[in-house]
Amino acid sequence: MKNILKVTGLVAIIVIIIAAIVVSINTKPSNSDRIWDEKTTIGNIDAQNYFIIYSDIMCPYCVAFENAIFENEEAFEEYIKENDILIEVRLSDFLYEFGETRPINSRYSAISSYCAKKEDKFWDYYKIAITTIWNDYFKDLGKSAFTETNKLTKDYWIKLGKKIGLSNNFETCVENDETLPEIIVNTQKASKLINGMPYFKFNNYVNSGFSLSWGWEYVKMYFQAGLNS
Repeated sequence: MKNILKVTGLVAIIVIIIAAIVVSINTKPSNSDRIWDEKTTIGNIDAQNYFIIYSDIMCPYCVAFENAIFENEEAFEEYIKENDILIEVRLSDFLYEFGETRPINSRYSAISSYCAKKEDKFWDYYKIAITTIWNDYFKDLGKSAFTETNKLTKDYWIKLGKKIGLSNNFETCVENDETLPEIIVNTQKASKLINGMPYFKFNNYVNSGFSLSWGWEYVKMYFQAGLNS
């Protein structure tokens, strides 16, 4: 009888251990536990699919990808809703910290975007920053636009904020580099997770790079790869 009880108890313990392993495998962390900042996300916070874009506004290939989204904003919003996708943009001054030419506007554009975030206007600012820098420089000049964009000052980014109605606090924030500490932290975090820029982690699908000549159809191909993963 004692041996039977020992065997029964051992079997029960094994079953409990196996059940715990199965639960741990099938239980993924919530999106809210993984995101860096909810203000830089778009979509349902509890979505089944979690897509991350690592970006730098002075990266022409990043801008090409995101401009394609903003040029098709209605289709994009419908797509992420239909496919239950949460998208998070992890913006940094990666090119300033780690790029060969260290473009100062990598930092200025990030500071300005984070200052807009303080007024809950990240996406409004991000949209106008991406579409403006694309049309002003990268659309026609590509990577060679760095020669011209290096001449830009903080005023360029401040004026964009004024166009979308940001307060005087935004200008003060940009002028005083108030969001720089947060940017430095996020850039260091990103540097340990990515290989190239832009860098995408769409569910289990990971990729980097985008062509200046690609548009919305290619963006959807990347998204679909994430859904398939």
